[in-house]
Amino acid sequence: MKDQIRQIEQEALKEIASAGLSMDALEALRVKYLGRKGTVTELFKTMALLPPDEKPGIGVLINALKSTVTSALDGRIAGAARSGEEADRVDVTLPGIAGKPGRIHPVTQTINQICSVFISLGFKIVEGPEIETERYNFEALNIPLEHPSRDAFDTFYLKSSEKYLLRSHTSPVQARFMEKNKPPFSIIVPGKVYRPDATDASHSFMFHQIEGLAVSDSIRFSDLKGVLEIFAKQLFGKETKMRFRPSFFPFTEPSAEVDISCILCSNQRLPPAKQGAGQAEAGSQKRCSLCGGKGWIEILGAGMVNPKVFKNVGYDPEKVTGFAFGMGVERIAILKYGIPDIRLFFENDVRFLKQF
Repeated sequence: MKDQIRQIEQEALKEIASAGLSMDALEALRVKYLGRKGTVTELFKTMALLPPDEKPGIGVLINALKSTVTSALDGRIAGAARSGEEADRVDVTLPGIAGKPGRIHPVTQTINQICSVFISLGFKIVEGPEIETERYNFEALNIPLEHPSRDAFDTFYLKSSEKYLLRSHTSPVQARFMEKNKPPFSIIVPGKVYRPDATDASHSFMFHQIEGLAVSDSIRFSDLKGVLEIFAKQLFGKETKMRFRPSFFPFTEPSAEVDISCILCSNQRLPPAKQGAGQAEAGSQKRCSLCGGKGWIEILGAGMVNPKVFKNVGYDPEKVTGFAFGMGVERIAILKYGIPDIRLFFENDVRFLKQF
């Protein structure tokens, strides 16, 4: 019996040593030797078969075996636990993993650039609600009831007891501002606008506009031209040319569409007689993909504020004059950065956005 106990002790210590720091292996050995049906437990049961005079001595040996195996297992289990903690511990002295910095969206960049130019000219940024009434979106701006833009197919109307709608341009903010402020002033109004257009490469049901308004007692059309020329040269380059074409808007009179020389086919390098002619007339074998060979690109609409608009907001059109202009921000960004599809702005594709 004594020899059997010594042999079990040797085998147990050998197996514990070979188990290393494996928690699963050490737990299996604990069950094998110290469990309810383990080797040491079975030894205690066999003592009942021993002569009475041998029981005390064998009992001491079995208790010593149990103590030795328990101590060896506890030591190994503690070592395995410490090893796991070391593996999970974070070394704060190691260099961290740098996060990828975000970028300002190209539309926001363009808004900031445009606003920066006009702020340098003395304009103030003003904002207004995106949910408007017909009065501010249409009537105050001299857009009559029969105007096509007031049709439900051209405006997002909201279900309500009164006729509320998603603003179709940022001009309502001009009317709101004039009702509460007296001239002279110069403001620009950036913001989202909504129109039920079918989405394609050049149209979106939501886009951004920037409107401008300047009112005083002696503003002339030449002031409008000077402001817009500075804007175009600051945004597209000092060699940029500009032209005004007669047009019609209900809220301005006279009105004009404003074009700049094509920024892709480099008309500024042509002789003065051919500036604005486009690549086709300049001798290129391929028509410019941006201006189609015309040499000019429309960027905004502008004009002198219609006297009826002044009356609608409580101004005396005999005492004040002003000019107004409006542009689509996405269109400016498309021209500035050479973006082929307006939908790219709103798809949240990081591969596109990280270029800016």
